[in-house]
Amino acid sequence: MDYGIGIPSYIDAWREVQAAEEAGFSHAWFYDSQLIYSDVWATMALAAEKTSKIKLGTLVAIPSNRLAPVTAAAAATVNKLAPGRVIIGLGTGYTGRNTMGLPAITMSEFERYATQVKGLVSGEDVLFVEDDKERWIRLIHTKSNSGREEFFNVEDPIAVMLAANGPKGQSIVGEISDGWITTGGGAGVPRGLPVIHQAAERVGNAFDEFGGTGYKPYVVALTSACILHDGETLSSERVIQSVGPTLTPGVHAMWERSFGPGSHLGMENPDLAGEYNQYIKEYGRNRSNVTPEDRRYLDVHEGHFVYLKPGEDRFVAPDVLARTLTGTPRHVNERLDELEAMGVNNVALSATDRHTARTLIEDFGKQVIDAR
Repeated sequence: MDYGIGIPSYIDAWREVQAAEEAGFSHAWFYDSQLIYSDVWATMALAAEKTSKIKLGTLVAIPSNRLAPVTAAAAATVNKLAPGRVIIGLGTGYTGRNTMGLPAITMSEFERYATQVKGLVSGEDVLFVEDDKERWIRLIHTKSNSGREEFFNVEDPIAVMLAANGPKGQSIVGEISDGWITTGGGAGVPRGLPVIHQAAERVGNAFDEFGGTGYKPYVVALTSACILHDGETLSSERVIQSVGPTLTPGVHAMWERSFGPGSHLGMENPDLAGEYNQYIKEYGRNRSNVTPEDRRYLDVHEGHFVYLKPGEDRFVAPDVLARTLTGTPRHVNERLDELEAMGVNNVALSATDRHTARTLIEDFGKQVIDAR
């Protein structure tokens, strides 16, 4: 099992990534949402400069917010600083799209974008399409293309891993990706792995180069985690404030599905979405600058993966929290054994800010990673 720390990208997150590397974490994953967090590639570049071993990945970068060659150039640039340590995780778009009032992109757009990025960071010529015009493009100043690599490193491999929770997306994972990223703490892995395996075997996409085995991909599961301190329970204030902001995005997604631009996360609960809609209306009315109805989605994602808005703690469901990697070291280790048996290779542990990141890194590093 590999262990990653999930960072809601802030520009000096390199300090926590450095601490994670020292504590035995193998990966650092950076969230990409341009209206919520610092720029993901700038954040990763600083982390690359300040570390030497830990792998650095986007979880996940959003197609349409950057042209495919822009994403490829950014990754190949960071790969100059951290050769062979860069991972491009791609998704169809959640807050990166919803905070602009837009739905996720289509699966066909997702597949085309991922294919272009994967080709570019492999040093290939790629057919780029815009406004019904097709043009061949490549990253020009690489060692393989020009004999010079001052600008881009595509000689050391860059993995392109795809996030998908539904069968159509999972088929795309099997056909073209270097690995699979999933949410929900890995709950969908037993259902999704056979779909990916069949698609990979059908087209001959082996995952061996980037940690998979044959037609089984390297699996990254985004989850929440908190090691209980003496006397704490799942309802303790520190636990709620540490883990709660990583769970309410699921409720945000339910709201998006019923009342907003739309979410493709597969989370649907009309009753809970309606309750949250009443909450967010009241929240918007009580702001110093009252939020207009047509901008409600901006209030929804305030604090997303960072903090709980006033009164939002009531949406941190105890049963959902209990399914996370939150508990005593013994409980967490037992849960990790279960995830490993299911096929999960990497748990990406969501941190919410500098303080919770440092606490999680120290607790998990000493009481879980070292013990295992």
